[in-house]
Formats: sequence, structure tokens, C-alpha cells
Amino acid sequence: MGAGGPRTRRVELSAAAEELVGRLAARHGPLMFHQSGGCCDGSAPMCYPRGEFRVGASDVLLGTVAEDTPFWMSADQYEYWRHTHLTVDVVRGRGSGFSLEAPEGVRFLLRSRLLTDDEWKRIAGEPALPTGADDGG
Repeated sequence: MGAGGPRTRRVELSAAAEELVGRLAARHGPLMFHQSGGCCDGSAPMCYPRGEFRVGASDVLLGTVAEDTPFWMSADQYEYWRHTHLTVDVVRGRGSGFSLEAPEGVRFLLRSRLLTDDEWKRIAGEPALPTGADDGG
């Protein structure tokens, strides 16, 4: 929490992604997202059953989506995306076989917009985002 209330939201789900996350959670239990970057499917947010992917000490917790689903990002990717607000969306097509949505014939992707000046001002007054080191890695 910042001095003025809740943290500025850095990540959210589109309506389609929220519906899909709800279905996946009903089937697999609590979930988590991780965005690691890289080429091919590594550039898409991956959805896993919570606890089946171990975050690294330098991974950054951008926030939660779908009420209690943590969204983690690698430190390198965070440096690249830190100036943006991210929306997880869903599109048709096969993504990675490791992400839970793959058998559904869809894949998650990120849409972004630059943070506004007001959002940047609020973020400047907030504590640093938690990392995997804070969470026990």
C-alpha cells in the first residue's frame, strides 16, 4: 500500500481473459502468471497452477489479477515494461504447451499502454514492488 491507499494497478485482465482464468482455476485450482520474456512463446504470459513454477529471487510481483492470482515478471522484462500498464488478453491460436490455456486452442498475450503522468506520480510514492526474494523465491 502506498501512503494514499492501494497500489497503482500495473496489470489487469480483459473480460475474455478473466472468463478463461475462471474456467482454468475451476479445473486446476489456484493459478499464477509468469512473464519471462525471450523469443517465441517465452514472450507471452504463462499461466500455471500456483506452486508449479518457482519464481526467482529477482522476479517482480506486478500485482494480482482475478482477485488472487499473482502476476510475476522476470527482472529483465520488468525493466523493459516498467513504464507500462499491462492487460492480459486472449487470442485464438496455440501458444506454449506449458501454459494451461494451450489445450483450449487459445493463448494469453499482453497488451500495453504507457502509464500516465498521474500514475507515475502515485507509483513514485509507493514502496518498491515485492520480488521473489521477499516471497521466499
